[in-house]
Amino acid sequence: MKTRSIVKTIEALEARVHFGSVMTEVEKDNTRFLVSKRGKPKMIMLSISDYLKNIAKEDRLLTQIQFKAKEAGLDKMTGREIDAEIKVARKQKAAGRKKAVKRAAQ
Repeated sequence: MKTRSIVKTIEALEARVHFGSVMTEVEKDNTRFLVSKRGKPKMIMLSISDYLKNIAKEDRLLTQIQFKAKEAGLDKMTGREIDAEIKVARKQKAAGRKKAVKRAAQ
């Protein structure tokens, strides 16, 4: 079930002056802020969990894995490192198939 977020309007100057408390409210209370400048809407502030749940619409587990990998710095692999990981995974998969074939033949 989708929970509805509260949306509050705030002027950009006020958001800047009270950024810490606004950020806390966004995170803890799941409040969204419509930030305006001279009365014109400019942006929306919302929590990461709110964004991932309601905007990004990705599989929750995949999103959590990606977020934790990024926090750990694992998103900075080079092309060669990625190719090496794929090669190892393919070898392991092939070795697993060979064992299954041997067991089936016995």
